[in-house]
Amino acid sequence: MIEIERKFLVMSHAFKDEADKKTRITQGFLNTHKERTVRIRIKGDKGYLTVKGKSTNDGLSRFEWEKEITLDEAEALLKLCEPILIDKIRYEVTLGDHVFEIDEFFGDNQGLIVAEVELKTENDTFTKPVWLGKEVTGVIKYYNSQLSKVPFKEWH
Repeated sequence: MIEIERKFLVMSHAFKDEADKKTRITQGFLNTHKERTVRIRIKGDKGYLTVKGKSTNDGLSRFEWEKEITLDEAEALLKLCEPILIDKIRYEVTLGDHVFEIDEFFGDNQGLIVAEVELKTENDTFTKPVWLGKEVTGVIKYYNSQLSKVPFKEWH
């Protein structure tokens, strides 16, 4: 239940040609406290409830618990979420033993594209695709919970 991942900005749309899968995601947060977040997500036609703990100082790992819930439950819970919902398309690109999840954001976060790669250990190595840009692991403003509070459109 410990999630280990690194996060990067994406420099081009070339990842779309490499994607194995593409899914629309809508998500909101019932709680965005720095010690824990509680997220409601609709991914495709499935609903999820996720609890995440506080990240380590380097931002590489944190506790994560997720449970599938019904679509009706997820839709009802999204109505209780904090104000800004996240709207994005997630692309999945497999490179070697790793899957990169690339999120292209819409709405208040339009223009932001972020890639995450989940690792087995904090020292796990992976091949960096050419479209991968600056690493933003541990940079709080790129967390989805923070994008729901201070969206990308307000950064400029």
